[in-house]
This record gives sequence, structure tokens and C-alpha cells, in this order.
Amino acid sequence: MDPYRQGMRAALAGVLVNVGLAVVKIVTGVVGHSYALIADGIESAADTFSSLVVMGGMHVSARPPDEEHPFGHGKAEPLAGVWVATMLLVAAGWIAWHSVGEIRHPQHGPAWFTLPVLAGVVGIKVFLARRVARVGSRIGSVAVRGDAWHHGSDALTSAAAFVGIGIALAGGEGYETADDWAALAVCGVIAWNGVKLLRESANELMDASVAPERVAEIRALAGSVPGVLGIEKCRIRRAGIELTMDIHVLVDGDASVRCGHQIAHAVKDRLLAAPWRIVDVTVHVEPHDAVHGPQVRRGAEGL
Repeated sequence: MDPYRQGMRAALAGVLVNVGLAVVKIVTGVVGHSYALIADGIESAADTFSSLVVMGGMHVSARPPDEEHPFGHGKAEPLAGVWVATMLLVAAGWIAWHSVGEIRHPQHGPAWFTLPVLAGVVGIKVFLARRVARVGSRIGSVAVRGDAWHHGSDALTSAAAFVGIGIALAGGEGYETADDWAALAVCGVIAWNGVKLLRESANELMDASVAPERVAEIRALAGSVPGVLGIEKCRIRRAGIELTMDIHVLVDGDASVRCGHQIAHAVKDRLLAAPWRIVDVTVHVEPHDAVHGPQVRRGAEGL
């Protein structure tokens, strides 16, 4: 299946699940007198908007290059990641603020039926987070992975609310704020996920290089082309789920211009056929002897 379509389907699943969970949490929280559950429901509503942003980013990223965007629209996808990260940080701050308010001015304790609701929510969110994370890793999408972190953070918040409500119910009078303390504690985890996603998205927007292991694999593949005597430079950047790059290959300095051109095309064709979604390659040909001294030609005659 097309990677963009996979990302869109994962985001759509998140939207549908979050809408249903937000309604269930808020209604149960109001009826069961659990502010932590109400706050959790509001975060699920925010997750819905985040998933919609991810869908929008994936849709724009899939557009082909045009006159105004000759390098494509891939940067829309990390921009969506920045938005999701911002929503994570806002949600963490909002929950922390209101949790502190509830701790300072405690109300009556939560009802028992909020516990099974939260248990079901945690199970659904853990399943969804793992599923979306697998899709994000498979297609290499920072925004989809961020959506998975959002689902995971929601599961943590619900789990903390479950523990807090359980303590409040077991402890009775004087333990009414236990669920608020639990919700406050997990805000740190949510904020950490937000900072991590924001940093990853910002690196992609600033054309940070891909992982060193991937660079080494690409250099090795280009170096295996007949006629290539070495790799001088290899610069790779990510645009959404796709890679663009320029590479400097060393060839025999006595080879003809036509031969060097054929080697460059062979390098480009091999990289574009690799399983890393490389969509654009610029190959620069450099004479090997100008860098390393005279070198016997290897395989150039066969091209």
C-alpha cells in the first residue's frame, strides 16, 4: 500500500477513536465527579485535532513538485509534527494547571464506575499507540510517529487517573485529590514526548542529515557501482517520508566525459531503485587522481 495512504488511514483511525473516547471520558467524568477523567477527555478532544493536522500534512506532502515548489511538498509533514508537538506541550501544561487547582481546592471523591471506563480506555489507547507507531516507523513519518506518541501519552494519563481514582476510592476521606496528583505526575512524561517530537520535527525542517547508519549504507551502495573509485561527499536530507541527496563520486581522471556521465547515471539509477524512498539524486563526478593520486580504472570500460 502507498505509504501516504497508510499514514492517512492511521490518522483517520485516531480521529474516530478519539472522538468516541472524548465523549465517553467527559460524560463519565461529569457524572462520576472525576476531574482527572474530564481533563483526560479534553485531551482526547485535542488529540482529535492533532490527528486531523497529521492527515492534512500527509495530504499536502503527497502532492508532486510544481513551479512554486520544485522540490515537492514534503516539508508539510514535519510542519504537522511541530503542530502535534505543540499540542502535546499545551495539553501537558493545561492538565498540570488544573490539577494543581484541584489539589489546592479538593472536591468530593470520584465514583467507582469511573475505574472500568478508564481500564477500557487504557487498553484501547495502548493498542492504537502501538499500531500507529508501527505505521509511522514503516513509512518513516515523523508526524505519524508523533501521533502515536500522542496516543501513548493519552494512555499514560488515563492509567495515572485510574491509579489515582483507585487510591481515592480505597483511602476514602482525605484522599480525594489522589487522581489529581497522578494526573500531575504524568504531565512530565507528556511534556518530554512533546519536546522530543518538536526537536525531531525541527531537525527535519532544518535539513538535518539522516542517521549515520543510513548514510553509510547509501555510500556503500553508490560505491559498488562499476567505475566508482570512491565517494568524496554524500549529503542526504529528509522531506516528509522521502529522501533527497547529492553525492560526489570519484572516477578515473583519464576517463572520457561520456564515460563519467554514464557512471553518474548508473549511480543515480541504483540509488533511486534502493528501498529507502530516495526521490532525487544529484551526482557530481570528480577525478580520483586529483584527490588520491593516479589510480587504475576499475570497470569504467564496461559502461
